[in-house]
Amino acid sequence: MQNTRLNNLFDAIARNIGQWFLNPWRRISLSIVSFLFGFFMGTAVVTTAGQQAKLDIWIAAILVIMTEVGSKILYSRTPEQQRILWVESLNYFKVGLIYSLYIEAFKLGS
Repeated sequence: MQNTRLNNLFDAIARNIGQWFLNPWRRISLSIVSFLFGFFMGTAVVTTAGQQAKLDIWIAAILVIMTEVGSKILYSRTPEQQRILWVESLNYFKVGLIYSLYIEAFKLGS
């Protein structure tokens, strides 16, 4: 790409955001937010799909595919590359999603 002012601006913004997330507390807080957002999304998807009772199998298939793709992205990398911020956030989102599905299954079973 050409070295334009717009490219320089985007590079500077990306660099500043990356440096801002080097702080361990900010990284932990982003991980917690990713986990809680995954938990929320899992609960919302199950509740919405359960109301219609038509899309249960398709939603389950989509969720399984999403978690498998997330696992493929995470575990196909070296341990140093697994510490990349977006990969960590994706993994915590996936864990929150799966955890919420287990909680919903326990609610339905009791």
